[in-house]
Amino acid sequence: MTEFRYGPVELYLVGFDGDRPSPDTIAALAELLEGGLVRLLDFVIVSKSESGDVEVIEIEDQTEEYGFGDIELAEIGITGDEDIAELVELVEPGSSAAIVALELLYARRLADRLAASGGVVLSAERIPAPIVNAVMDLAEQA
Repeated sequence: MTEFRYGPVELYLVGFDGDRPSPDTIAALAELLEGGLVRLLDFVIVSKSESGDVEVIEIEDQTEEYGFGDIELAEIGITGDEDIAELVELVEPGSSAAIVALELLYARRLADRLAASGGVVLSAERIPAPIVNAVMDLAEQA
């Protein structure tokens, strides 16, 4: 039986005011981690100065300082230099963002079971939440 070591990984670029995410943002992430839905692989903070200079902070040794408490980063460095360079282009000068790599644990369990049953995922597509909500709002109005 095939067992996957990792499930799909999603990279999120989350903008915020200041030089670090708010405690509420960290608390929301912690809630997902505690629920077993996702595993935090990597967390990188990027800041872009008004002149366009970029600062990259891997928080691996500074989890307490950034409010993560005992939250562990499972695969520090999985967010590669190319990923960071591509995503930082979306950060406006004078602002900051976090690059968050999340392993989708529920999808790994599904992939294990599909593979065990002989099933093969031929395609998967994520529809962003704003689009789903807008479509559902339109459907309800009709």
